[in-house]
Amino acid sequence: MRELNLLGMLQAFEGLKQLPEAENLSFEERLSFLIEKEKSHREQRKLEGRLKKAKLRLSACMEDIDYRTSRGLDKSLLRELAKGDWIAHKRNLAIIGPTGTGKSYLACALAHKACLLGFTAQFIKLSRVLEQFSLARVEGNYAKLLKDFCKIDLLVLDDWGSSPLNDQHRQDLLELLDDRYDRLSTIVTSQYDIKHWHKLIGDTTLADAILDRLVHNAYKVIIKGDSMRKIQAKSIEAKEVELKKK
Repeated sequence: MRELNLLGMLQAFEGLKQLPEAENLSFEERLSFLIEKEKSHREQRKLEGRLKKAKLRLSACMEDIDYRTSRGLDKSLLRELAKGDWIAHKRNLAIIGPTGTGKSYLACALAHKACLLGFTAQFIKLSRVLEQFSLARVEGNYAKLLKDFCKIDLLVLDDWGSSPLNDQHRQDLLELLDDRYDRLSTIVTSQYDIKHWHKLIGDTTLADAILDRLVHNAYKVIIKGDSMRKIQAKSIEAKEVELKKK
């Protein structure tokens, strides 16, 4: 088993030897148990690999989303997104809201859920993607980098609109989204309303092409309210005041 790298089966086999009741199991039952443990072991290793490659900036999961704070979250929509059908159907998602309201957390939670469902994912700031394309062009790896990005089932582009775009950025962004359109899913987080994205992109013609490939088939999650960081800070201050009173 060790030579064949059947480590899950090996661990289960060693465990069976320690259980007196295992003697009552038939050959088929023991074999079925060992195979099931090996299958579970391999699935766990694959999941760990997907999560490692996802490079999620935050440790987040859908079950921990805070619905108590007033942010206007559509609970039914998020439950639907958590099923992952939208990824299977190659749809996109735009998460929009003020700074600190939890856009990146929600994006990471959805990417984490995607990994659990068997999809590949990656979280990266849009500005970093554009930097990588610029560097790849100099090093002659542009086509390979574009191909790598187009192997990811769910790509999260964080902080859309936070940095100005030049002509090359716009062209790179169009190339990326064109290759992913109707083939793979993309999440975009932004503090700017979609109606301002056209102006943020800059070039009218390229902006039309980019947004057509990104927004046309996208779900939209709008987050409202104050920064979660400010709310948490106020909560901590209130607790400290209470402790001082005691």
